[in-house]
Amino acid sequence: MVYIGLDLGGTKISGALFSESCTILLQETLLLEGREGKAVAGLIFTLCDKLIELGSIKADDEKSIGICVPGIAYSKTGNVWAPNIPGWENFPLREELKKRFPHSLVSIESDRTCSILGETNQGVSRGYKNVVFVAVGTGIGAGILIDGRILHGASDIFGAIGWMALQPPYSNDYDQCGCFETYASGTGIALQAKNLLKTFPQYKGQLSQFPFDQLTAHDVFDALKSKDPVATQVINKAIEMWGMASANLVSLFNPEMVVFGGGIFGPAAVLVDRIYMEAQKWAQPIAIKQCKFAASELPNLAGLYGAGAISILNSQNNLTDH
Repeated sequence: MVYIGLDLGGTKISGALFSESCTILLQETLLLEGREGKAVAGLIFTLCDKLIELGSIKADDEKSIGICVPGIAYSKTGNVWAPNIPGWENFPLREELKKRFPHSLVSIESDRTCSILGETNQGVSRGYKNVVFVAVGTGIGAGILIDGRILHGASDIFGAIGWMALQPPYSNDYDQCGCFETYASGTGIALQAKNLLKTFPQYKGQLSQFPFDQLTAHDVFDALKSKDPVATQVINKAIEMWGMASANLVSLFNPEMVVFGGGIFGPAAVLVDRIYMEAQKWAQPIAIKQCKFAASELPNLAGLYGAGAISILNSQNNLTDH
């Protein structure tokens, strides 16, 4: 069996051939370059063909393809909702792949699921059976592995923890992305910094050097290094939110580990101990003492390794589709 893993993002797609032990044999990346709809599927086909060629794989060799997608993978239909890819509101990705590679197994999972599978196969939580992966980037989501099984929910809209209610009273700011994301996602951190800057016209610190509309979370983290007061206040609030949310997850699911990943961890990886201290205030006391907090060891590869893992699992379980 040939194992192919693909990690689709909003701007690029990475792919690899995997061994049965989920190690990467060879890897390639292609840029989306503004492609939409079926053109993105065409790029996926191109990448698969390139991997097959580089790996000297025969056309009639059995293949198992696993794909990590940035959104919701509907397990019953094989369709995908990917908000960062125009034309993928309900795109029939599994159907398209089965047409192009008719004798292959095809598995599609969300980036949250793939991230946690990547970490438990090759990363910091390797070998654990009860893990929560908190992905913090533009938004916030969670992959949840309990008793060795990935949770999906009734309609695969699981782990949407950016909508956690952590800060009353309700604000209209929460309408678009939820309370937790408003304070502690990459977009939210930039928003909170901008809101603070509006209230301090006399502020002359590091963040005042950036064009206001272009201020990013990474600018805030850079300013934090010099103890900038605005950056410090914004990140302290984010730590409180990350800690409270993690405490809720620990109390609900009793995991052995909470792993933090995504683009913000990253620069926020050094804050994991502070997040754990915050979580200890709120979580079930026995469960939190038994749980470890860690930053991802695969900051750029967790999704790809997860895609490889689901291609291997699909083959091993002899499933025709996932």
